[in-house]
Amino acid sequence: MEAYLQRKRVFLLLVSWIWPLAVLGGTGNNTTNATAPLSSFSRPKVVNVGALFTSNSVIGRSAEPALVAAINDVNSDSSILRGTKLNLIFQDTNCSGFVGTVDALQLMEKEVIAAIGPQSSGIAHVISHVMNELQVPLLSFATDPTLSSLQYSYFLRTVPNDHFQMYAIADVVNYFGWKEVIAIFVDDDNGRNGISVLGDALAKKRAKLTYKAAFSPGASSSEIADLLVSVNLMEARVFVVHVNPDTGLSIFSKAKNLGMMVGGYVWITTDWLPSFLDSSDSVNPETMDLIQGVVALRHHTADSDQKKKFASRWKNFKNVETSSFNSYALYAYDTIWLLARALDLYFKDGGKVTFSDDPRLRDTNGSSLHLSSMQVFDQGQKLFQTLIGMNFTGLSGQIQFDSEKNLGHPAYDVLNIGGTGSRTVGYWSNYSGLSVVTPEILYSKPPNTSISTQHLYNVIWPGETVTQPRGWVFPHNGKPLQIAVPYRVTFKEFVHKDKGPSGVKGYCIDVFEAAIDLLPYAVPHVYILYGDGKRNPSFKNLVNDVVTNKYDAAVGDVTITTNRTRIVDFTQPYMESGLVVVAPIKELKSSPWAFLQPFTLQMWCVTGVFFLFVGTVVWILEHRHNPEFRGSPRHQLVTVFWFSFSTMFFAHRENTMSTLGRLVLIFWLFVVLIINSSYTASLTSILTVRQLSSGIQGIDSLISSSDPIGVQDGSFAYNYLIEELGVLESRIRILKTEDEYTSALEKGPQGGGVAGIVDELPYVELFLSNSKCVFRTVGQEFTKGGWGFVS
Repeated sequence: MEAYLQRKRVFLLLVSWIWPLAVLGGTGNNTTNATAPLSSFSRPKVVNVGALFTSNSVIGRSAEPALVAAINDVNSDSSILRGTKLNLIFQDTNCSGFVGTVDALQLMEKEVIAAIGPQSSGIAHVISHVMNELQVPLLSFATDPTLSSLQYSYFLRTVPNDHFQMYAIADVVNYFGWKEVIAIFVDDDNGRNGISVLGDALAKKRAKLTYKAAFSPGASSSEIADLLVSVNLMEARVFVVHVNPDTGLSIFSKAKNLGMMVGGYVWITTDWLPSFLDSSDSVNPETMDLIQGVVALRHHTADSDQKKKFASRWKNFKNVETSSFNSYALYAYDTIWLLARALDLYFKDGGKVTFSDDPRLRDTNGSSLHLSSMQVFDQGQKLFQTLIGMNFTGLSGQIQFDSEKNLGHPAYDVLNIGGTGSRTVGYWSNYSGLSVVTPEILYSKPPNTSISTQHLYNVIWPGETVTQPRGWVFPHNGKPLQIAVPYRVTFKEFVHKDKGPSGVKGYCIDVFEAAIDLLPYAVPHVYILYGDGKRNPSFKNLVNDVVTNKYDAAVGDVTITTNRTRIVDFTQPYMESGLVVVAPIKELKSSPWAFLQPFTLQMWCVTGVFFLFVGTVVWILEHRHNPEFRGSPRHQLVTVFWFSFSTMFFAHRENTMSTLGRLVLIFWLFVVLIINSSYTASLTSILTVRQLSSGIQGIDSLISSSDPIGVQDGSFAYNYLIEELGVLESRIRILKTEDEYTSALEKGPQGGGVAGIVDELPYVELFLSNSKCVFRTVGQEFTKGGWGFVS
């Protein structure tokens, strides 16, 4: 709102300064024909169209001849605007916001039904207020994303919005995996607003603009050199250059002198660089040497017979200064035809062209402003609605506008500057992202912007290398990484304070240093102890301090948990870690009845019943035919018992004669073999292995009891037991030293100690190695995790 009021104040101030000059001194404008006043009938013979460009500029030298050629083509085409001619009134803004605004005000005196231009976003912001007031459509080449605001109700952009170009650059940055970018831009409306969109686009790719290097529109060479020196001292080596095509090469000239066009640097430019190269007859080899390895975006315009025919006619156009043109020539030509087609449709629908006085613009007594000469285009709103509803194929491709008045299907060529020219390494469109296939082919397929479909050809980077730059270095004036290390009181084998040069020592430090040594570059860093050395620090607070950038990273026994991964990045786990339960154990002494322990009472009873059952079955099958199973009842009963239990030792003497009896005996002897083997193994284990027992069987039995539970000071297990497992906080005892571990377990819950301790496996293994086998882990590891370094 403040910016809007400021522009309005500027506009009124300019009117008060300029209008006397416009009235007393004349316009001095170049026009293709004499200014023709408009009559009020529906089909005027001539309609005036204004054009605001800087003639002596990269864009102007391509746009002006194309505009004139398009006007001539429309006026000579009998199939369109029958009986009506277009009269182009050209105003040269001379690369000046002030002059451009003056020209715009003077155009409004000519009863123009539309204005084409300007190329400057700053001028477009100011004169859009004029167009709103006088209801004149503004068909502009200004690419500032903020001009799409609803505030500018008569603004229609006939070139791609820079919003899409910035998202294309973000996709390129993301494709190569860079995370930090420095933007170099002109500090004007177009530069600031474009880079603001780039910052948002990078943020969505989890990258960021680390620095915005802005310079004034009229910056001197020394100011640009100072700016480049400052950014060269920073960490990022990916530079996005968003400047004016007429002065942009001065940046690369200074960068070359500063040694910033060598290996390790990445330079990405917006469409200004291809616009300069495409519109030049031949580029000086010294100039090409400045931009070797640069990646640039260029407006994508589909190849067509219309485009080739236009290119063949280019040299014959009026006011042509170069033998080649850039994409703005195509957009300029299409803009005239857009207006002509819209007018033709407007007139066919019975539209008229009339102007009326604005009651708010009145000449006061004694005023020489003559504000009444500025008139409102009565049918401007209807013509504007006709313009945004047009749909046809032009030189640049499909001309159609979306709901935000942007050209549909924005696309860019991704170029790599090298040798004496450039080569296309891919394309970008908001339909499918990066691809080596032209957007026209992809439009016929379903949209797909997944990572797997993003492709570019190999790029030759500055320094004539195909090796992808890392995108960052350690800054020359930068500080070493500030790495926090837990100042542990317990389990110092993992990390502890040391009197050596680094100040810390331990297993975690050894792993980190080994990883650093594998890198192909040096990583300056200093270790800072975290904690007071009297008790273990809070790892939760340690992670939060990394989040707030108090430290650059944290190295130590930091557990990777779900909550922590939401706010910081972890390395891959370098040690597995999960929670286990440690409990005291008691030794069970051998009993004289130990030989009965391999089997339970039920097993003994079942085994005895089966022995008798098998003996009875064999007797039934044998006693009719086998004399060894005959005799008195007493003798036969003893035979059954003897035969049954003698098979336990394979010592039975009775022979079996029947087939069924032998089959039963074979199966039974196999079962006896298994029983004997199991019994022997169990009894051997009981008599030879030390028997230990614990009242706690695992985490479930520990939680279900009401006994106190011990946890290590500073461990995430404290919150895990309360928040995840529902353990009452009153049951948890914080243990600060390894001696407290031992004491609490020995005392037990009845003596003021704990029933068990919940801790991470690496600590537990180290603790048990010094506990003389009076404690052990019970149950299974009930969480899975690991230790990692925090960044």
